[in-house]
Amino acid sequence: MTDLYKKCNLCPRECNIDRTTACGYCGEGASLNVTRAALHMWEEPPVSGTNGSGTVFFRGCSLKCVYCQNYSIAHNEGGKEISAEAFADICLRLEKDGAHNINLVTPTHYVPHIIEGINLAREKELTLPVVYNTSGFEKAETVKLLKDTVDVFLTDFKYITPQTAQKYSNAPDYTQYAKDALAQMVKIAPKPIFEKGLIKKGVIVRVLLLPEHLIETKMIVKYLYDTYGDNIYISLMNQYTPIKKHQYENLNRTVTDYEYKSLINYALHLGIKNAFIQKGETAKESFIPTFDLTGL
Repeated sequence: MTDLYKKCNLCPRECNIDRTTACGYCGEGASLNVTRAALHMWEEPPVSGTNGSGTVFFRGCSLKCVYCQNYSIAHNEGGKEISAEAFADICLRLEKDGAHNINLVTPTHYVPHIIEGINLAREKELTLPVVYNTSGFEKAETVKLLKDTVDVFLTDFKYITPQTAQKYSNAPDYTQYAKDALAQMVKIAPKPIFEKGLIKKGVIVRVLLLPEHLIETKMIVKYLYDTYGDNIYISLMNQYTPIKKHQYENLNRTVTDYEYKSLINYALHLGIKNAFIQKGETAKESFIPTFDLTGL
């Protein structure tokens, strides 16, 4: 399956380059690079649970939003090159440490390694569900490859208009790809399944409210509920944190209480029941771990 790197079209950028000799838009070649692998408490409650999610952060990104909270690793800083076998051993160690799941963050450009590594880990008796934690900028064909590997899809749905997608992520086609990919995710995991308050199977869609984007965010929420109803969970997020000075002035502040409360009230008005909301002062850097090769 690593042959997919030789003419890489894993993500919607469709670079069609040989990543064994060059880097794609993601900034990565054909080696698996990881920046952190440790228990993480800052996911949705049924993902983090009481012990934490066994979170593996990968280097590089095929979307590269200007406001990315993991900006350094998305732009290919740091990281350690490991083999699929070493990745499998990391998963087994996280299970031993008490993780409730294996949580793969920004995994799209490493799908061949991930499939190989998870298969190896399961051969060594990994029993945890696997969470695919993605920006939503996915090809349905790539998602389909994961049907026997991934149990839970934890996906963003960032934009509903090509103008905003172009402005912040240089991806005017984001919305259609996100829609098609989400449809495939729901085919793989059509109903959420929980055991003792922990998600074992299903789809959670994250909707991050950006400053001055309340109307567009409401449009996203309406699309999700109109299309999938209670077959998915929607996570309404207010934790946007400016980590550097932006050329877009609205991105230099957090969202207001009014903006977020208006979004929550709109979701309630639609009748959404399967949702997560954030309380308190979430827009702080405690949500952003240190990418210091912990766990590697």
